[in-house]
Amino acid sequence: MTGAKKASIAGPIPADWHATLIKKCCDVVRGASPRPAGDPRYFGGNYLPWITVADVTRTPGMHLDGTRTKLTEEGAKFTRLIPPSTLVITNSGATLGVPKVTRELSGANDGIAAFLNLREVSKEFLFYLLEFKTEYFRNELAPGVGQPNLNTELLGDVAIAVPPPTEQDRIVDALSTWTTAIQKVEQLIAKKEQNYNWLVNRLVTKQSKASSWPQLRVRDIADRVLRQSDGAEYPLLTISSASGFVRQEDRYSRYMAGESAKTYTLLQAGEFSYNKGNSKRYEFGCVFQLQNFEMALVPSVYVSFRLHDSVCAAYLRHLFAADYLKPQLRALVKTGVRNNGLLNISPDEFMGTTVPVPQLEKQVRIANALEAVSAELDLLRREAAALRFQKRGLMQKLVTGTWRLPVEDAS
Repeated sequence: MTGAKKASIAGPIPADWHATLIKKCCDVVRGASPRPAGDPRYFGGNYLPWITVADVTRTPGMHLDGTRTKLTEEGAKFTRLIPPSTLVITNSGATLGVPKVTRELSGANDGIAAFLNLREVSKEFLFYLLEFKTEYFRNELAPGVGQPNLNTELLGDVAIAVPPPTEQDRIVDALSTWTTAIQKVEQLIAKKEQNYNWLVNRLVTKQSKASSWPQLRVRDIADRVLRQSDGAEYPLLTISSASGFVRQEDRYSRYMAGESAKTYTLLQAGEFSYNKGNSKRYEFGCVFQLQNFEMALVPSVYVSFRLHDSVCAAYLRHLFAADYLKPQLRALVKTGVRNNGLLNISPDEFMGTTVPVPQLEKQVRIANALEAVSAELDLLRREAAALRFQKRGLMQKLVTGTWRLPVEDAS
């Protein structure tokens, strides 16, 4: 179904649609937080579910399935009450612009905005419209080096295209198919990740204790990599705790190194790097192996190392991926941190952490078992990514009226 277009404040839209501002079709309000934060008079109770940014962004899908914490009865007096079946959105921080629909009466902190008294649009249609605009909210409407903030005024002044109610319903039905498919794959991923962690615990942690495997220091099985660039051009990489090695321009939309790239460490395929954690985010660092690049440059603040031939690299890769070192790294953290927020763990301290090292044949068998589960996880993650890409493309076409869904023949 196609038709004539007309100009509007939301851009070109179908002739039978209209455009408006979000604030004209609902009341945009912000949550409120009891102060001071963490006060036991208000927090940690069992009286009222307490919606935070972490709750909204924790799982995919349209609905908010519970909160991790609750307020006390006294704390409930100092928050904004959000009725069941209300559309909310995260409005601050790196994960702003994520919408959800509540299921129960809740309180919302000041990192949450809510859309009350909807007019002209259904909450389901507005959910998908907001989900489509998430990247716009983050990159254009509320960008910032510090703490980006999507306040209620900015949200209210966003122009949207509004189709007739019956077409809103058809758009919601179509997009819900993709949402459901993504949720099912994400649930499979969560179960596979649980299975993977169980295997690591069973094959490594428990066996190492039961069999008294040698606990060797990293420096006993690896050598530091300190080589610098030879002047040739190499990819400049950084480590993401979620994705491993990624190009700097992909993560930051630009090169971050500049002249400092001359001091970067030149890493070869198969070698490892430890990215120190960040005290502000309570991270304790992560270790990844360079696999998708022949050679690359990484920041010299990373602790880079090359394993000895007597150790199976895949075995150690899975051990590191399962955060085996985290308890040791947590114990090493000192009370003082550097000005840049990096946890104060020195290269010598990291190289002194220990890992269980059974005989090489045993390492290989364990690695093969973990590789099989990891391969299944990779396939599922690629499937989820493909579904998200397809859904986003479909949203772009449907919520702008570029594609029109046919009306079912009542006869």
